[in-house]
Amino acid sequence: MRERKTDLDNRATHGLHTVKEEDVEGDIENDAKGILNSDNGAHSTEPLLVKRRNTTSQIAIVGANISPIESLDYEIAENELFKQDRRSRKKVQIFQYILLKWTFALLIGLFTGLVGFFNNIAVENISGFKLLLTNKLMRKQQYYEAFAAFAGCNMVLAAAAAALCSFIAPAAAGSGIPEVKAYLNGIDGHSVLAPGTLFVKILGSILGVSAGFVVGKEGPMVHTGACIASLLGQGGSRKYHLTWTWLRYFKNDLQRRDLITCGAAAGVAAAFRAPVGGVLFALEEAASWHVTLPSLRVAVLFIAYLFNAHKNLTVVAIVLRAFMEFCGTGKCGIFGKGGLVMYDVSSEKVQYSGPDVLAVILLGIIGGIFGSLYNYLVDKVLRTYSIINEKGAAFKISLVIAIALLTSCCSYGLPWFGRCIPCPTHITVSCPNTDESGNYKSFQCPPGYYNDIASLFLSTNDDAIRNLFSASTKKEFRISTLFLFFSAVYCLGIVTYGIAIPSGLFIPVILAGACYGRLVGRLFRSISNLDTGLFALLGAASFLGGTMRMTVSLCVILLELTNDLLLLPLVMLVLLISKTVADNFNKGVYDQIVKLKGLPYMEAHAEPHMRHLVARDVVSGPLVTFLGIEKVGNILHSLRTTGHNGFPVIDEPPFSDAPELCGLVLRSHLLVLLKGKNFSRERIPAGQEILRRFAVFDFAKAGSGKGVKLEDLDIEEEEMEMYVDLHPISNASPHTVVETMSLAKAAILFRKIGLRHMCVVPLSQGRPPIVGILTRHDFMPEHILGLYPHIKPHK
Repeated sequence: MRERKTDLDNRATHGLHTVKEEDVEGDIENDAKGILNSDNGAHSTEPLLVKRRNTTSQIAIVGANISPIESLDYEIAENELFKQDRRSRKKVQIFQYILLKWTFALLIGLFTGLVGFFNNIAVENISGFKLLLTNKLMRKQQYYEAFAAFAGCNMVLAAAAAALCSFIAPAAAGSGIPEVKAYLNGIDGHSVLAPGTLFVKILGSILGVSAGFVVGKEGPMVHTGACIASLLGQGGSRKYHLTWTWLRYFKNDLQRRDLITCGAAAGVAAAFRAPVGGVLFALEEAASWHVTLPSLRVAVLFIAYLFNAHKNLTVVAIVLRAFMEFCGTGKCGIFGKGGLVMYDVSSEKVQYSGPDVLAVILLGIIGGIFGSLYNYLVDKVLRTYSIINEKGAAFKISLVIAIALLTSCCSYGLPWFGRCIPCPTHITVSCPNTDESGNYKSFQCPPGYYNDIASLFLSTNDDAIRNLFSASTKKEFRISTLFLFFSAVYCLGIVTYGIAIPSGLFIPVILAGACYGRLVGRLFRSISNLDTGLFALLGAASFLGGTMRMTVSLCVILLELTNDLLLLPLVMLVLLISKTVADNFNKGVYDQIVKLKGLPYMEAHAEPHMRHLVARDVVSGPLVTFLGIEKVGNILHSLRTTGHNGFPVIDEPPFSDAPELCGLVLRSHLLVLLKGKNFSRERIPAGQEILRRFAVFDFAKAGSGKGVKLEDLDIEEEEMEMYVDLHPISNASPHTVVETMSLAKAAILFRKIGLRHMCVVPLSQGRPPIVGILTRHDFMPEHILGLYPHIKPHK
């Protein structure tokens, strides 16, 4: 007989109904202790350096405690309360819903634009103060004091960012894009979109980038936009008495999903000033198939218009332009150009020939190889850091400070290997620069000379990218400088990601790619006519394609970022080549992080081994089911002894001619119904009584997990023997598949529709009306291969 599976994800939160009641008692208690999968013996303390099978519990890379993962209810429960609400909904209520949804989209753009601007001002001012102080001491030849000030500022800022992530919101560490991607796939990670996470994401990103780490604030902006959208889409708060009637329309996962997708797109638009690229990024990388529904398409198209800052006076454009004009008066401190100004390479005419195309193809090939190697090393580093981060907050902060010291030593120490170069005579800007930004840094050089290594290291990441993208500066950086900077940034980007600070991957990859591209441009100068700045852009594109494996969205982002549409053929070519090459080695970096965290992400395609199985092969019985009119005590016992989130409802004679499946009821709905105590002493239908006592929004999802808990119920002993009618709150049309359906086909349906529960019904009559329930865990390769180890997984 096949061994019974242990399923944390579904037993604790998803409602897998293929386990006996006596086997599941205490499951939630065990899950909290970190038991991941008893079939393969993988516990939370097992080193991640060991190649082990993945689990379906979230393992926070930055060391957050293991917590159960819950699926999202993207499916609308069509019960009697829902149908009554739809029948009674008036035109004015429909108008309220449409107006509020567009208003939320507007507010998401406004708030995300404000946050993006605030981030840039803060980073420029903090980094500018630190660099000005260092330069001032350097000019006085107080070199040791300069290093102490530079490294001290970096370590203090890094420690502050790490403390925020360690003590307030561990979910804010990292990029956040994998978590948003998982949410839109139907996975609700613990505190991923909480208000505390939003606060720490914003402040921690500012502190981390200002600390000189090789990280970006653009990746976390995607998470920030999603958090802002989630906060607006909570549907109000009963705790704080924010229960405006109009907000009730957003008290479900379906509406929040659309808003969060818009928030992710707004984050990219605000970070890169790439509105169309942001929309494409949300659709290509973040959103799964099942979110491309008509309602979302309308919302996303609206976002594309709303955030089209390049040509139209829309929300983000107005916000950024207004504050840039304000800061141009000198009222924003030492605010520089920062990330608000595009990396303009449009001054160079793009004319290319056969040798240029060959050089671009070579860029794509090498970029794909280096990108896949980058992903491989990031995976290894994350597994190592997880061991350190699991030891507690002190270890997290110590690791962050150590990396900050290492980065400071590289940024301050490596320029000493450079030499002083005479300032160019044909430029119009000051050389060397005396402020915090610019292409030419003096470092230890005399007047009229600059240090090219310091010009890259002792700048903000945005300024370094701008320097590398700069056109008509072929000999500004020596070949040895570019090679040294590339090696340092490549390694620092790998060892920095995974520490307990908000950190994006876009900027490190663009920085390394731009340096690599400019290096290739210098080497191919004799046979290629392309400017070295254009080579830097193409190198950044090749690295982005090799690490993130996106094509269309990255192409548009880069074109909007650099303001040059003539580069479209070359950028698209290098992206396609680098992605194709890298796909032969491993997956994209975000896909790897999702898997490493243990998030049960469902891919767009079914695994080949699923074609050899049918739906009944991965479910077993008996089920935990309820009758249409069930005894209160039985319901309460099942809720206490199981962690299921969905229960089949079956009608039996005399209420039906034969046993039949009449619906599926959710745990949250049962808790609300029991709390309302609409019981009867006889086993009779409730009729219209429940419809009069409850409204559909009484069963709506509460924001931030503030719904009815099992501990909130106060059921008397005599009420345990009473009955409650489950028909009015049961989803009368649950999605069902026949037991002989291919598991691959069932998986595709499950993902495209965005289900949480899929009922498996028998092929023939005369049997129980339901065979089992498929949940997200049942489609995970680790679970299937645990049941059937003889099946060879597809590599």
